[in-house]
Amino acid sequence: MAILSIVLLVLFVLVSLALIFMVSIQGEDSSGLGGIFGGDSSSSAFGGRSGKVVNKITAWLGAAFIVLAILVAVLNKSPSSSILSQAAAQQQTQVVETESAQN
Repeated sequence: MAILSIVLLVLFVLVSLALIFMVSIQGEDSSGLGGIFGGDSSSSAFGGRSGKVVNKITAWLGAAFIVLAILVAVLNKSPSSSILSQAAAQQQTQVVETESAQN
């Protein structure tokens, strides 16, 4: 299980970096965040028709990012990692110790 967790974490980091790259090369048309700065999509690095491909790749990477984030969170969750459950267990042991000391 630890190997799977490490593999998913490495894949998660790679998808995150790819997503950052794809968002940074998005076209500067008004449909994306690049529209803030103005410009036309025909002057993009990959040509005028690449906007649809870049958008599709970004969408797929975004979906992969969300799925991998959920998988990494589920696999790395330990059952007793909650602070509240640890505090409740500690309080219960203290109650048992005080009751046994009184008897």
